Amino acid sequence: METSQEIITGKNVSEAVLRVCDALEAQHEDILALDQAMGDGDLGITVAKIAQADRVFVQNNPVEDIGKFLAALGMETNKAAPSTMGTLLATALMRAGKETRGVESLTPALLVKILEAAEQGIQERGKAKLGDKTVLDALHPAVAVFTEAVSSGKSLGEAGTMMVAAAEQGRDDVTNKQSRIGRASWVGERTIGLVDPGCAVLVAIFKAIITK
Repeated sequence: METSQEIITGKNVSEAVLRVCDALEAQHEDILALDQAMGDGDLGITVAKIAQADRVFVQNNPVEDIGKFLAALGMETNKAAPSTMGTLLATALMRAGKETRGVESLTPALLVKILEAAEQGIQERGKAKLGDKTVLDALHPAVAVFTEAVSSGKSLGEAGTMMVAAAEQGRDDVTNKQSRIGRASWVGERTIGLVDPGCAVLVAIFKAIITK
């Protein structure tokens, strides 16, 4: 049973997005290096482009209807970086926007719905399965842990901290696996022992969201 009555306002949402932008820009070179080791190399550039575009969007668009804001942010993300990761993040944002259409604030239960919708969107769009060594391997356990924490009455702070830890564990659990999706799959066994850059991006996003 949900016991937490915490509320996330539109202003909180804007602030969280700006923190994510800061984190992605600050870490884009590290992400670039991780991606280059996997045989690709443009993900660092992608996240930097997304951060720059999304920051401008947030600065020019106050949040009134959270659903419209998130959906429009997703479209802006896709426009800024129509790459694999850009498309996945855009899909997650647009699915989140669909769940929050007409909403001015978010409850813990609604945050659960947002995360579940984002995960479903990323899985459907990316066609990955758990264990393929993609962003999904960090996202799925994070969503499951957050959902359980909220349902058991944990505060959003506690649930968020647990979510980040689960995402980090998911990232680490597949580090010693071989990548099976995208260009990284071409590198084959050489990806074993390398951190998946998509997982790294997801962890960075979640850490930024829960930081205040």
